[in-house]
This record gives sequence, C-alpha cells and structure tokens, in this order.
Amino acid sequence: MNGERKIRVAVVFGGRGPEHAISCLGGGNVLRAIDRDKYEVVPIGITREGTWLQVSDEPAKLAITGGELPSVEAVAKPDAHVVPWAYQGDSAVVSSAPGHIPHVLGDVDVVIPVLHGPYGEDGTIQGLLEMAGVRYVGAGVLASAVSMDKEYMKLIFQARGLPVGPYVVVRETSVVPEARETSVVPEARETSTAQIEALGWPLFVKPARGGSSLGTTKANDPQQLTAAIALAREFDPKVLVEAAITAREIEVAVLQGINGAPPDTSLPGELRLEGGEEFYDFEAKYLDQSSGMLIPAPIPAEDIARIREMAATAFNAVSAEGLARVDFFYTADGEILINEINTFPGMSPTSYFQKMWEATGMPFPQLIDRLLLTALNRRAGLR
Repeated sequence: MNGERKIRVAVVFGGRGPEHAISCLGGGNVLRAIDRDKYEVVPIGITREGTWLQVSDEPAKLAITGGELPSVEAVAKPDAHVVPWAYQGDSAVVSSAPGHIPHVLGDVDVVIPVLHGPYGEDGTIQGLLEMAGVRYVGAGVLASAVSMDKEYMKLIFQARGLPVGPYVVVRETSVVPEARETSVVPEARETSTAQIEALGWPLFVKPARGGSSLGTTKANDPQQLTAAIALAREFDPKVLVEAAITAREIEVAVLQGINGAPPDTSLPGELRLEGGEEFYDFEAKYLDQSSGMLIPAPIPAEDIARIREMAATAFNAVSAEGLARVDFFYTADGEILINEINTFPGMSPTSYFQKMWEATGMPFPQLIDRLLLTALNRRAGLR
C-alpha cells in the first residue's frame, strides 16, 4: 500500500441473491459510518442481474422510503458503461459485464462485501476476490460456504460438541408427506416421511442456504408442510425441516481476536416480538418497528457467560474470520441450543449486530475500522 494516500476501500452491496435490498440497506449504513478522514471509499453495487456498477456515494438513497426497500438502481450512475476488465478510451470503468471482475477492484486495498445469502455470503464472491488477489472483510471460502449451508453448519457444530435442535434435510429428490409423483423407491418414501413426522408438530421449514427468514414458514400439519417445502424450494432446492423449540431467542455478535487472540464476543441480546408475528420473520426483522432486542439479555450471568463461550466456539468451529453473529435458543429450564451462525450479519441501521457491539462499548465506526484493519493484516494466500 502507498502510505501517502488514504486506504482505499470498496464497499460492495446489492447482489444477485434474494437479500438484495437488505444488502443495500447495510451498504448505505456502512457508507454513512465509515471514517472518511482515514479511508477513501469506492461504492460498488451489484444488480440483481449480476452487473457490477460503480455507483454514487449517496447513502441516504439506500434506505427504506415510504415502506419501499432500496435497490442498487437507486444509486446507479446514468452514464454507466459496461466494460469487463479495462478502461475504455479516456473514461474510467464504472461497471462490468455480469460474471467479470471489475478492473476498479485492482486499485483498492480492501473490500467490504456487504452481501448476504447466495452469491455473496456463501463463498462465491470470496473465491472471486481470492482469485483477484484482493483482501476483503470477513470469512474465507470454506467458512462462508459451510456456514451458509445449514446442513453442513449443523454437522460441524455437532462434531465440535455444540448442541443443535432436531432436524431433517429434504433434498430436491426427497419425498414429503402427501407427495404423489416421485421416482423414489417406496422404502425411501417411508423413511423420509417417518423422519419428518418424528420431529413432531409444529415444524419450521426453511431454505438450507437462505437468510433474513425469506422462504421460512411454520407448518402445523402435513398439508401446510407440503406448501412450506414448496415455498422454501423457490429459494433453494435443498430444504431444512426443524422441530419447533419453545425457547427465547438469544444472539451474540463475534469479532476475530486481535493478533491471534481468541474471538471477542458482545453482550448477548434477546429478540422480542411485539407485533403479533409467530416467529422472527422478514417483516419482523426489517419492517415492524415494534419488534426489538433487549441488550443485555435478561438471563443469569452464568448463562450469559456460557452463551458467549459457545459463540466463540462456533466461530472457531467453522474457521470464521472477521465477524459473525451466532444465534441461540434458550429454554425455560436453562438449556442452550445453537441455531445458526451468520458470517456476514446484517449491517442495516436496524440490525442487531452493531447494536450489540454498541451496547458492549464499540460504536459502529470503530467496529468498521477494526474489521478493515483485521482484513488488511491478514496474510495473503491460503489461510
């Protein structure tokens, strides 16, 4: 890096995945909070079609307005040119063709990929940046991929001794109750149905590689289960069916330790639903102002310590880097089950990742600064 200039940071947001709008909210929030005295910022948006655009630096346009969620188009420059790798004439590259690495990324020191779900948080953009030799904030390819796929995430947690709730994986070729047309042999049909029904009712059905509760529903009987799996398959051909757990929902924010130290964990927060939702769905997360979080979670101090320790264990179990948010179930008798890990949690103004760190004593601009310095200090090549 050239010490005579500011550190050049590309903030990438949007993306091809279903959480495009949430990523835009987070991108706007990061653009708003990043220290401009220390960093030169290059905002880059990825459209839903996969085109990369060097967009205008106007975070106010990346907010919920009149109940409408934002998109990359809100900050797209009207004179953008589609150029895949190099400069065109005397004009700077402001966008790329879908599937190509923008040339502008070769001129930045580090990338903040404020992207969620498939094509962003699942190891895809991490692999692209690895091939381009560009440093970036957050987990690497393996950690991103296994943490995005809830089946393998749970397998790794179980291998490390972390307790998870009962679940069944429904693959694209799997049979579900009430299904009629299938090429699966009768024995497999009976096994699949029996495994699901053994979980009991109600059940929660979700895409295996999704986020923001998109495609997630609660099923109270076989008919609702069939519809729920069909909805989840609109987002992912692989689906998770989980037993409903009567418990409080606790979250912990995690940061990679400094200079090889163990991960740092925030005060945990407890999600509270006050808008009448059955579970913490998309509307409750982003549109319902009555939902919130109590920080710190009102649970015994010894259980807070256990949850924070489990969050650090989960972070290390998947080989996470940079940041993560770990979600737990806390039952009435004090049992703690791990629900999932998010290797790039929401960064929107309403997201609880930053709120938990703020309650722990780390303001959002300082948090961004730490993430960037951690990424810049990471060794190149294999982890």
